[in-house]
Amino acid sequence: KVNGIDIERKNLIQNVLNEYKTSGKHIIQLNTKDLETGLYYYTITDGTGTLSLVWFQGVKWLKDFLKEGDEVILFGQTKFFGSAIQIVHPEIEKKSESNEPVHQLKILPFYPSTEILKRNGLESKGIRELMNILIEGAGETDFEEILPQPILEKYGLSGRKEALTNVHFPDTDKSLNAARYRLKFEEFFFFQLMLAQRKLVNHQTFRARPFTVVGELFNRFYHDYLPFELTGAQKRVIKEMRFDLGREVQMNRLMQGDVGSGKTMVAFMACLIAADNGFQSAVMAPTEILAGQHFRNFLNYTSGIGLKVEMLSGSTKKKERERIHKGLLSGEIHILVGTHALIEPIVQFSKLGLVVVDEQHKFGVKQRSDLFHKAEPGFYPHNLVMTATPIPRTLGLTLFGDLDVSVIDELPPGRSPVKTNVRSEGDRKRVLGFVKNEIENGRQAYFVYPLVEESEKSDLLAVVEGYEALKRYFGHLPGEEGGYRVGIVHGRQKSDDKEQEMRRFKNGEFNILVSTTVIEVGVDVPNATVMVIENAERFGLSQLHQLRGRVGRSGNQSWCILMAGTPKLSIEAKKRLAAMEETTDGFKISEYDLELRGPGDFLGTRQSGMPEFHLANIVEDSAILELAREAAFALIASDPGLSKSENALTHSAFNLFLKNSGNLGSIA
Repeated sequence: KVNGIDIERKNLIQNVLNEYKTSGKHIIQLNTKDLETGLYYYTITDGTGTLSLVWFQGVKWLKDFLKEGDEVILFGQTKFFGSAIQIVHPEIEKKSESNEPVHQLKILPFYPSTEILKRNGLESKGIRELMNILIEGAGETDFEEILPQPILEKYGLSGRKEALTNVHFPDTDKSLNAARYRLKFEEFFFFQLMLAQRKLVNHQTFRARPFTVVGELFNRFYHDYLPFELTGAQKRVIKEMRFDLGREVQMNRLMQGDVGSGKTMVAFMACLIAADNGFQSAVMAPTEILAGQHFRNFLNYTSGIGLKVEMLSGSTKKKERERIHKGLLSGEIHILVGTHALIEPIVQFSKLGLVVVDEQHKFGVKQRSDLFHKAEPGFYPHNLVMTATPIPRTLGLTLFGDLDVSVIDELPPGRSPVKTNVRSEGDRKRVLGFVKNEIENGRQAYFVYPLVEESEKSDLLAVVEGYEALKRYFGHLPGEEGGYRVGIVHGRQKSDDKEQEMRRFKNGEFNILVSTTVIEVGVDVPNATVMVIENAERFGLSQLHQLRGRVGRSGNQSWCILMAGTPKLSIEAKKRLAAMEETTDGFKISEYDLELRGPGDFLGTRQSGMPEFHLANIVEDSAILELAREAAFALIASDPGLSKSENALTHSAFNLFLKNSGNLGSIA
């Protein structure tokens, strides 16, 4: 085949071209033998030049439809075939002076179709005819305006009838753009209306005890025991939380912060406010490793102020559990840090006033609800959600529109940005030499692999084989006991074994930790300055950024080395790795990720509540999203139940939206 065309057909077309050159006719039809092959070929002219039209199959009607001398209107994609310009399978119809068809001389819509529909006359052209009949035959009630008139005027929106007509059959580009703008706004508006109403209901329903005192514990820690100066972003978020905590409405705040931005400190200071007001706090993390890290940090913070902190997890011994249960009921324990173990029915608090949930998306709605119901009857604990995965603003407004969002967008002083470099397999010796130099300077390094064992479907280097190779290389280099020490952590190890290996690395017993992505969240080793990620092109941007965040956690310069496992990277893989080299800003990384993958892939299956918009795109139409959000929240503020007569049609449309929205109400 040549460009997808059989060689025999190419020769056939060339024969037709030769015939055209000698005949001088405007339209040439193949002979009967050629017609039996299913190939049709015409040459047309507008008097200034010629154009070839080609059909390969299923269009025998053309034999009778087109005659020499017919005036036609057609369109399609032009391509060169040899020296001739041609269109394969163009859309075509005869020009009519008396009755202009819907397909002629205007901006035309294209509709997706299938082979079955096409065989039944419902290709794009057939669907276009149906849409024209539907729009022309629609009555006034089919185009009832469902947005309030003040919103139409304030935001310069087209009327609904005008928009639905022009999105299919616009007279100009301007009218098409206006129609799209209106319909995108409408899609965003009703989704944001749901979030606005839910937030209002939450404020009316979820009563909480107000924390009116910022007292001795908070102030003593802030003035005498704070281990480092808070960033401006941390101070801003604490101020936002203090306002929320002082109300008789449950605080429901999402705290976003990049890796290493100091979210844990902010969460701890919220716990201090709860303690100052006589309430307990529960801090729930998805893994024992991460819970243990929070627990150790909280222990360090509370060492001088007399606050009792305990940790509860699946591995907590029975005798220890009983002691913790008693301490919670007596009020002796002020802060309980733990995993899913916190939601067990036997775990009861004396006065639970604050719940901090780290990496909320890793817990189900019921799990979070079970923890909320451990507060005193008739009240809800204040709720602080933390995430180390920065979420783009537009996505946050869509997913968490009923949450108040705080962003920590500064790193603590003294931390140098991690330098990131992409390297190939040919650079391996140089990379290993660099790691050796860092170890000789007293630092530690990670090597991260994507698999636990070799896969027949992949050429990835398995973590176990990588571990053995690194032991062979570094085990013979100068160091204690005849060489540098290499540890290994992966998902198939028992929890206790993983904990022990990570603890040994943190304590400096290992120079190198070889791991899968189990170290993505929750490992804090300030002495580690090198992160080598094998087959980096196989990781998503967010995951690469999270892994990079395991280094650069001290004042020492740190490096992230992205090893490309294949010499021929895909365009998308090149973009991901280039983005990692370009910036260490997690919010910029998340924007890149959203643009590359789209909202569905960006979120994965964990966010079943992500809406599917028909026209609107939360990346490209972020400005429209923010305006629609503004309009929706303002409408709910002025008419919470949409009960005013002027909002009756909006109310009906909103009820239909809720009915068709499935599980969107369970987001966040």
